[in-house]
Amino acid sequence: MRYQWQFQPYRRRFKQALETSHGLWTLREGIILRLVNEAGNVGWGEIAPIPWFGSETLEQAWSFCHQLPSALSEELIFSIPNALPCCQFAFESAWERMKEQTLDNAAPQRRSGAEGEAAFVDEGLTLRPQNLNSQAQNSNIAVQNSNIAVQNSNIAVQNLTLRPQNLIIQAQTSIVAVPHSKTLAQNSKFLPQSSITPLQNSDIAVQNSELQPQNSKLRPPHAIVAVPSSIVTAQNSILQSQVSTINPRAVSPRPSLLSPLPPLPHSVLLPAGTAALHAWKPLWQKGFRTFKWKIGVQAIVTEVELLHELTQTLPPTAKLRLDANGGLSLNEAIQWLQVCDALIDNPNHSAAIEYIEQPLDTAQFQTMQDLSRRYQTPIALDESIATLQQLQTCYANGWRGIFVIKPAIVGSPKHLRQFCQEHLIDAVFSSAFETAIGRQAGLQLAEELGNLDRAMGYGTTHWLDDADIDDVEQLWQTL
Repeated sequence: MRYQWQFQPYRRRFKQALETSHGLWTLREGIILRLVNEAGNVGWGEIAPIPWFGSETLEQAWSFCHQLPSALSEELIFSIPNALPCCQFAFESAWERMKEQTLDNAAPQRRSGAEGEAAFVDEGLTLRPQNLNSQAQNSNIAVQNSNIAVQNSNIAVQNLTLRPQNLIIQAQTSIVAVPHSKTLAQNSKFLPQSSITPLQNSDIAVQNSELQPQNSKLRPPHAIVAVPSSIVTAQNSILQSQVSTINPRAVSPRPSLLSPLPPLPHSVLLPAGTAALHAWKPLWQKGFRTFKWKIGVQAIVTEVELLHELTQTLPPTAKLRLDANGGLSLNEAIQWLQVCDALIDNPNHSAAIEYIEQPLDTAQFQTMQDLSRRYQTPIALDESIATLQQLQTCYANGWRGIFVIKPAIVGSPKHLRQFCQEHLIDAVFSSAFETAIGRQAGLQLAEELGNLDRAMGYGTTHWLDDADIDDVEQLWQTL
């Protein structure tokens, strides 16, 4: 199938210049994509480069768009080179949104034709069950009287990763025997909400609630999961996670990608310097509880004094992230870590220091690795993992700290999902000051893949003039 598409540039001015260790940022520029299939279903994407962060330039993205034909194939969309990560994100996101709208528009017909049965639709990316009661073919799973019983005791799930909102299920070819309602396991990878389930050579977890398949993410795309039409319940299951203690949020119905997502806790960006001492109050009243503050902008002596004042001013339940954008020297980074460790050890200090983000330049990865082992204060990588290839390299080199991922510049959503489902990382998803189109696509990934015990870094809309425009058609008309 071929898809018609259009693109337009945008320019958005910051309400006040964003001050970082890289300098002042006054204008946000990017490109909006509109992808349409033969049925008229529309998908939106956004190219939002940050060249000094590690992405392609706006000029390179613009040139690439001009080189493309007026009708795009799926093969072309998923073969954009890694040197253009913002373009990868934009085109794949637009394709996903278009597919989602196609499914949403077809849902009423499926429901009228198959009342009470589940419809699994293979999008090439996601299997979306449409009803609470799941039924599929080619399965040997039987559930009776709320106890999970395997009649033939052979459940073959090959290379399949299930990542619902409330847990991560990774199952490799296995034989599962489930006696009664208790599931025993080893080598499982889950992110459960509050309880834990040990399972044997399989990653099938059922929490103390009805399985809600419409929230499940099933990978890889062409696998078939079969469950009888009865609602699967496991009473008093104990869910055991051997890899991670990350707790995702409770399961909620998966919304259309064109509708607002359920609220995620967001961290909000404060202005640099003394302005932060007053800027946090109205943001706190709006519900923000985690704040990010830029450091490495002024002299370290000045900023440390401001930090002490800020941590005493913020309410005790607040969390504070310090973002250096790679602008500190090694001596400054050590001083900051010592100051933050002292605050952690001081029971009288108010707000908690959550982590220091990218204290050193990307070339000093090993030094940051060493510092993360020497000090209590966690270190998060940001610029060092700007693209998926950089993220993979840092992980391969042993980084197991916090990963701050900017979806708009990291690259392919498809490949990012694959990586995050194979490796349980402590991921915080963060804004690149994109429009509602890029923000919505980024939050979708945050919802699926992020550590939901941490606030996501999307509290940035107050920095831009028209960031409150959430209607994509309206946004398109303003360009």
